[in-house]
Amino acid sequence: MDKPYDLEERTFLFAKECRHYIKILPKTISNIEDGKQLIRSSGSVGANYIEANEKLSDRDLVFRLKVARKEAKESKYWLCLLHDLNPEEQTFSESLLLEIEQLWKILSTIITKTTH
Repeated sequence: MDKPYDLEERTFLFAKECRHYIKILPKTISNIEDGKQLIRSSGSVGANYIEANEKLSDRDLVFRLKVARKEAKESKYWLCLLHDLNPEEQTFSESLLLEIEQLWKILSTIITKTTH
């Protein structure tokens, strides 16, 4: 499947897919707690990217992009934990890990180009 070119849409789809992933995991205490963290951080990637697009200044743009990138890194952390602890669902989590890595790289590139 081709990824959407629109980063707002792409980050929305990532957050949505994370929610689908959480639904299929066994309901253990660690999956529930780690899943809550993943839901927060995955949604925050897109929310902060949207805020960056509504920038008040160039400084605000870079700040919001850095927050979105930080949330992407946090999302990767929670996904790695869930991935390692739920081997039966690794096909799903592998695609999410790939996507968050790509989103992190895209955000990093935008930050670099905006600050230079």
